[in-house]
Order: sequence, then structure tokens, then C-alpha cells
Amino acid sequence: MNTFRYRSAYSTSRFWKKLGPRARSIGRGALEKALYLYYAVQNEHTPKWAKRVIYGALGYFIFPLDAIPDLAPLIGYTDDLSVMTAALATVALYITPEVKAQARQKLGTWFGDPAAGAYTDA
Repeated sequence: MNTFRYRSAYSTSRFWKKLGPRARSIGRGALEKALYLYYAVQNEHTPKWAKRVIYGALGYFIFPLDAIPDLAPLIGYTDDLSVMTAALATVALYITPEVKAQARQKLGTWFGDPAAGAYTDA
């Protein structure tokens, strides 16, 4: 899927607006991937080409008209997850231990996981 056209749909405020009230319904796996991408794009060491890939994936994630509507039970986020997984594979070198720690800390805030701030590379 060409996510280039979705780059303009991304904004930080739209990203948090989508995640905030729906964090639990989106699911921990999809949230983790979205947060990896979000924190990687915030990192000044992530190159511009990788940021473009990330913006495309996150733009698709927050775009209101998906291939599979997000409100569909059980399968609503599978297309988003697929796009984010492909983006993560492309920019994997820039998903650093620090990026993972930031994502786990945020997940801990939403899901009440006391060990979320501790990074383990498993």
C-alpha cells in the first residue's frame, strides 16, 4: 500500500486525539507499534526519509476512512496494524531502546503496568 498520500493526514494533535479515548479498544499491540513510530519520528536522529515513511503510516492510522473501518469489532485495526508493521520493518534501525522505553512507559500509563517503564529487549 502506498502510504505517501496519507502523510498530510498526520498531525501530533490528531494522533493523540485518536489514541486517547480509544487506547484500550485499539489494543496493546497496535498501540505499541503506533507509539514506536510516534517516538521514532520525534527523535532528531531519525533521518528524513524514515520520517516520511513514519508520517505515511501514522497518517493512515489516524485517517478516518480506512480500508477496514476502525469501528468494526475485532478486525477494525488490522489494516492499520499491517501498515504500521510494514513501516516498522522499513525503519527498524531507528526504533531505538529509548524509543521502546518511551512507548512502554506510555502503555503503562494507559494499562496500569507498573513495569512498563523498564526496558527489556526481548
